[in-house]
Amino acid sequence: MIRARGLVQTFHSGRGKQRKEVHAVRGVDLDVAEGEVVGFLGPNGAGKTTTLRMLTTLLRPTAGTATVAGFDVATQAVDVRRSIGYCSQVGSTFSGAYAGDEVVDHGMLYGMPRRAAVAKGHELFEKLQLDGLWRRMPKNMSGGQKRRLDIAMALIHSPGLVFLDEPTTGLDPQARINLWQHIADLRAKEGATVFLTTHYLDEADALADRIVIIDKGELVASDTADNLKAAVAGDLVDLEVSTDEQVATARDKLASISSDVEVEGHHVRGRVTRAGKAVPGLLRDLEGSGVALESIEVVRPTLDDVFLTLTGRSLRDAEAATTEGAPE
Repeated sequence: MIRARGLVQTFHSGRGKQRKEVHAVRGVDLDVAEGEVVGFLGPNGAGKTTTLRMLTTLLRPTAGTATVAGFDVATQAVDVRRSIGYCSQVGSTFSGAYAGDEVVDHGMLYGMPRRAAVAKGHELFEKLQLDGLWRRMPKNMSGGQKRRLDIAMALIHSPGLVFLDEPTTGLDPQARINLWQHIADLRAKEGATVFLTTHYLDEADALADRIVIIDKGELVASDTADNLKAAVAGDLVDLEVSTDEQVATARDKLASISSDVEVEGHHVRGRVTRAGKAVPGLLRDLEGSGVALESIEVVRPTLDDVFLTLTGRSLRDAEAATTEGAPE
């Protein structure tokens, strides 16, 4: 559904001697298969929105090529736009129109009969918790309500490929979870392909079949969340033994499946690749050696651990550092 090769976007800032190039996206290669839900993860300023704008034909690439839904983004922009749904980061609703009318008009622009657009609009309003707001203007709606209206507009024509740019920004926890379910249903029930940009780690982890990480305009990883976590350092296994005498045995047994074992008091810790498979055998070995455990804890790495390993900084720290910077 999406194929990009060497995608580049360069902006120019300043004038005269102060003029300089800003490389927002640096040679992105990207493939998204039909029916996939892909999470595009990175801090603000990493190039997420710029990449998305190129793929949705809102920004012409400086260099490189991309096809979306089988159409070239540079030479077949109209065909691309007819084939996708797009929810932008900043929203697209008109404050002076009734919410229901705007959604219906949007559907009709895609060739839907008015009756079908009205029916689909009411269905989306119910699913997205917009009940009772059909005759309300966006200027009189809360930020979360307007965000859900943006999403309804992106989905009104039942597109086979949906681009969602930070879709849950401004939503309360309950509305976020509701939207997560709706995004999952887009693929499960309608067979849609979803390309989702986010800086929320839990969101990418919960929704995406595959996670693509971008930092400073370059892709640094692309895999399932489980594989990315497993490749980083493995799960942290923490064994607490009963006596001082058992520490050495526990350390040696854990060292048989971990290359980085630390001891602190009665605690023996180490990183283990896919601990869920390795720990049962470890427990049998410990029991056979007479080691009695007071407790065992297995902590899986997070996507923030993945980002830290790949870039040398925490995604949350990177996000905080760019909050006041220039937009993507």
